[in-house]
Amino acid sequence: MSTVITSPDVIPEAPPRGNHTSGKVRTCATTGLSVCLDAQRFIKLNAVFAVVFLALGGIAALMLGLTRWPAVHLLPADWYYRLLTFHGLNMLIFWILFMEVAILYFAATSLLNSRLASAKVAWVSFGMMAVGAVMVDAVVLMGLGDVMMTSYVPLMAHPLFYLGIILVAVGTLIAVGNFFATIYIAKRDRTYVGSVPLVVFGATAAAIIAVVTLLHGAVVMIPTFTWSLGWTGPPDPAWYRIVWWGLGHQSQQVNVCAMVSVWYLLGHVTTGAKPLNEAVCRSAFVLYILFINLASAHHLLVDPGVSAGWKIWNTSYAMYLAVLASMIHGFTVPASIEVAMRGKGHIRGLFGWLAKAPWKNPGFSAMFLSLVIFGFLGGITGVTLGTQQINILAHNTLRIPGHFHTTVVGGTSLAFMGLAYYVIPLIFRKDFYWKGMARWQPYLFAIGITVMALGMSFAGSYGVPRRHWDVEFSGAAQAAGFGSGAHLMLGIMGVGSVLAFVGLISFVLLAVAAVFFGKPIEGKMPSWGEAPVVAAAKPAVPAGAHDDHKAPGTMALVIILLVSFVVYYFANWKALSDVWHVR
Repeated sequence: MSTVITSPDVIPEAPPRGNHTSGKVRTCATTGLSVCLDAQRFIKLNAVFAVVFLALGGIAALMLGLTRWPAVHLLPADWYYRLLTFHGLNMLIFWILFMEVAILYFAATSLLNSRLASAKVAWVSFGMMAVGAVMVDAVVLMGLGDVMMTSYVPLMAHPLFYLGIILVAVGTLIAVGNFFATIYIAKRDRTYVGSVPLVVFGATAAAIIAVVTLLHGAVVMIPTFTWSLGWTGPPDPAWYRIVWWGLGHQSQQVNVCAMVSVWYLLGHVTTGAKPLNEAVCRSAFVLYILFINLASAHHLLVDPGVSAGWKIWNTSYAMYLAVLASMIHGFTVPASIEVAMRGKGHIRGLFGWLAKAPWKNPGFSAMFLSLVIFGFLGGITGVTLGTQQINILAHNTLRIPGHFHTTVVGGTSLAFMGLAYYVIPLIFRKDFYWKGMARWQPYLFAIGITVMALGMSFAGSYGVPRRHWDVEFSGAAQAAGFGSGAHLMLGIMGVGSVLAFVGLISFVLLAVAAVFFGKPIEGKMPSWGEAPVVAAAKPAVPAGAHDDHKAPGTMALVIILLVSFVVYYFANWKALSDVWHVR
């Protein structure tokens, strides 16, 4: 990262002045960004805990993958369901939330040249989140919380299970409040010029969605906690499911906003890309705030307690406005990279700019692979499986985890890994060991997740259930189980899970080695290799000029995406017609 082009469209360029207390700030010699030392402490703490929970969840994921692979079938039933609960909470909640709090603190301080609003509040937030997460993990591993991540009533866990989740939710809410307070004092003290940078705007959208999400968590977990103590009667199961998915699914929409913000940031620092139209990008984040939660309805499409009209509205007309937001970002991110690369002289053919992109830079490769996996696999399957009629084919089969492993894991987690290759040198001021391994890590993880998700999805097409321990139904009174096709797909899923785990544990080892044992960086940050400029590069195109928006390669990719979606969508309607005959 030796030559980074800053742009007020993405990150600020030399803000006029900060509001830092003397001795509480340092300046990065490479980026020119100010680093609030109070915020730096909490970025470090939250990031370290995030990686710990990632490692724990990854170990559980490997064991689960080897158990669902019938040829291995590693775990007994009790430990399978125990680790399924453990895996979901660590990967979908703890790893993501701790990392997102670190991102919020970074965005509000370094990108706005501001001090953190309150270090004391940050300590309270971190303490509650850490104690709550450790409490939940301990309860689950002790066998007192085998209720899955969803913990559907009337299943009951130990009271400390619910208390731990409440602590994590409230602690995260406090961190989000600290983020908003930091933005307020930055605006009050005029530490930046004009509107907040796009990355901060995206982080703010994520924070707004997080407030709604975490309030759902508090609303649903508090009466469940009192029920587990015997103080109140059980919550209504239908009410519980509706409110819980306001936490369970919408928490992944917080991830989407944070992930897209990371895409813009990494695209900028690796290639010099900047948004083609910042107003359009911001409007897409607003669409996320208003409509993204509607997608949680697809978990309730077989529930009798909600009306058909509610299901149709939430999974079609209104939800498509959130899909529009994703399509906008899915175009503007690669298009901005294409424009930047063509400006550097890489103008041959439709995809010459893409071939010459800095693929050896793990920040870039992780970002672009995240975008492709999220868009092609996660986006296409998500819109299709979220359709009310088609959902009946896939509900509670392995197709659903196949979908969200491409969004949360192949999308969000991979993007966060790419961000770490820049944040660790900037915040921890440590260099990475084994840079060759770091350059391969995003590819290994991306290939593993893709293979695993495809195996899951195709196994689900055979009807393999989402959570069942033994697809052979050993000991059943009548012959059950699935044929050779399902077994093949589950084997592919198992192989993919092993590859993904190797990629994940490689990242964990790289991060831990850098943070605790890495060589201290003095002065400029190390370079991963940025997009090269060729001798025949054109002069920079003035902002707003007509050529500034030409991205034919991205348009070709968009057409491929739309054709793929149409084929997959109507193939599912054909499959539905085969089992749902209309006479």
